[in-house]
Amino acid sequence: MPLIRVLPIDIRNRIAAGEVIERPASVVKELIENAIDAGATDIRIDVLRGGKRLIRVSDNGAGMDREDALLCFEPHATSKLSKEEDLFDIRTLGFRGEALPSISSVARVKLITGLRGTASGVSVDIEGGEVKETRDSSVAGTTFEVRNLFFNTPARKKFLKSDNTEFIHILDTVTKEALSHFAICFTLSQESGETMSLPAASGFRERILQIYGGEFLKGLTEVQASIEEMRLEALVSKAEHFRKGKSHQFLFINLRPVRDPALSHAVYQSFEGILPHDRHPVFFLFLEMNPKTVDFNVHPAKREVRFADREAIYRFVLHAVRDEVKKERSGFTAPFAEPATRTVAASSSPMYPPLAEQTDRTFVAEDMELSYQPLHPFIYLGDTFIALSGKGGLTLIDHHAAHERILYERFLKSINQASLRLLFPEQVKLSPKECRAVLSNLELLQEFGIEVEDFGHDTVIVRSIPEALQGADMRGILADAASAVLEGDSPGRPLREAIAARVACHSSVRGKNILTQEELSVLLSDLQKTEHPDQCPHGRPTRIFYSLDDLKKMFKRK
Repeated sequence: MPLIRVLPIDIRNRIAAGEVIERPASVVKELIENAIDAGATDIRIDVLRGGKRLIRVSDNGAGMDREDALLCFEPHATSKLSKEEDLFDIRTLGFRGEALPSISSVARVKLITGLRGTASGVSVDIEGGEVKETRDSSVAGTTFEVRNLFFNTPARKKFLKSDNTEFIHILDTVTKEALSHFAICFTLSQESGETMSLPAASGFRERILQIYGGEFLKGLTEVQASIEEMRLEALVSKAEHFRKGKSHQFLFINLRPVRDPALSHAVYQSFEGILPHDRHPVFFLFLEMNPKTVDFNVHPAKREVRFADREAIYRFVLHAVRDEVKKERSGFTAPFAEPATRTVAASSSPMYPPLAEQTDRTFVAEDMELSYQPLHPFIYLGDTFIALSGKGGLTLIDHHAAHERILYERFLKSINQASLRLLFPEQVKLSPKECRAVLSNLELLQEFGIEVEDFGHDTVIVRSIPEALQGADMRGILADAASAVLEGDSPGRPLREAIAARVACHSSVRGKNILTQEELSVLLSDLQKTEHPDQCPHGRPTRIFYSLDDLKKMFKRK
């Protein structure tokens, strides 16, 4: 008796579902992309209990006739491929023919569809992959309902997270699709009402404005480049708008949201010498290329791609972004671009006042002479490091890291203390995912003296802040707090500490802010009073000490 046998179709579909349908957000992605491929200009998504109880995606696309409505649930049935060559010239978002049969095998499904321009349509009910009922229905476009996901695969169902977590994944999925398809209207609703409503936009920039707001958009610089069969349109961080996390990094290849470590690395390399080691750039990369030079048929969930010439694409992205970064930085680097014979006193940059106005500090930077006077108690090295001579040696201080440590411990020790009431409350626009994370942790933010209220449409009102946050970037603070909620800074670190570390980073003294003698004295005194003065909340050193013996060894003295 043979030991090898062909698995039944229902088991095969469930195996495929395990690869394609990981969670409710996977269903939403597949159904949205089918709607886009059908030519929809208006897509509505309704979910209950984070998509576990119900996912409904409705569109005004081309629709299907009765025959196609039944065929679409057959394994590997698709209208998007007809011959082998089509596998290497993919011009649609869906192509494998696995999604719908996989979804219908692990859920209760209703498909209501009709061809655009006709009065008749069809309604199909499927449970666990088996057609239960088919009847006529008058509808144009398509509505796809998925109820009780994984009802017949309890082992899969138990791995789903909380309703809130699953809904955040759905928000993330809809956001990605909306970013890459700016001409389509997207609406997302749940039990509590409409969560996202995006009208058609004129371009990628306007879509980012709709989702993240004007303040966020101001922190981005635009990149456009093209060579041969490749074109890049991107928005990337300006130098002062780096983030603590990677939650605002998007890559789209021919409008598909994908992940590619090499191209992400190209963006990081574009900021070489500018990007601090504990910061991350924001980027939205929209890359168009000949479909024959990229293989989308690599990952069942279509998250990864394979390029015919990865090195050429890497260089293209690297040079395009780097050139724009250099232009954006030219205004800041101009004061340092003069010949070395020019002294600090001749500098006209408001960031670096003439030497005559400097009574207690001196600066050292590339292409600038070191004007050192023995009476000065400290020297600035660049715009963030301080060299301080003291008994027994030399101390190098990172004033930003030092201030982070001070504020971090103050925030943790001043829980539930009085905050500063804003005379003019500040409106802050967030992404839908960020807004949900913030609104689900209002009490925790209140402990830090940040009073926030829901204003609707992914906007919050900030009414009170701790005194240390006056003048700080509130959007950046709330976005980073949301990232701490969504990602967590490190294993085992309580959420309160993670948020305190990110808030302290935003409100601490920044590079370019040169301290006076009095300010430095206060900083050093406050640092010494902290429990862990030698490290910032993220583990970076705040100060490094070189003894006279260390210095002698460096100079080969005995």
